[in-house]
Amino acid sequence: LDSENNNFGQSCLLARRQVERGVPFVTVNSNGWDTHQDIIQLKARHAKDKNALLPSLDRAFATLIRDLSDRGMLDETLVVVMGEFGRTPKINSNAGRDHWPNCFSVALAGGGIQGGQVVGSSDALGEFPKERPITPSDLAATIYTLLGIDPATELQTPDGRPVRVTPNGSKIVSELV
Repeated sequence: LDSENNNFGQSCLLARRQVERGVPFVTVNSNGWDTHQDIIQLKARHAKDKNALLPSLDRAFATLIRDLSDRGMLDETLVVVMGEFGRTPKINSNAGRDHWPNCFSVALAGGGIQGGQVVGSSDALGEFPKERPITPSDLAATIYTLLGIDPATELQTPDGRPVRVTPNGSKIVSELV
């Protein structure tokens, strides 16, 4: 992997090595996305930085996918790229973007995904889903299905209460499986 001077790229390389050695679940974090203020200065600061947020993520993700594919591991490895929320479509009073739970993107690759497609779309401002809205529980049901886990599985809390791994009504994103 091309990871020189790129902590996220180095983390993806380490993740691939862990998967190669049988670690079943690996999490890689990319920091610096907290853009609540002065986003213009952030953009100017990173204008020529090859390790800025999106270029760094793009290079590391693409290289990880290519590396897994070259090693024959991609079909057995589900790669999920996401945050826990999006960012406000409009700049706030501090010249930044706040948390926005109404609309955000997720990238999935490998692990049985029917790739090469975009499922759903947002409105022109990126404020709300326009076509084919997918809930977080639908995404979870899809990921569980791809991992061979029934989304209706119930686990027991320490006090014996049953809890489903996805809420009732969660729908598998059929376009992806």
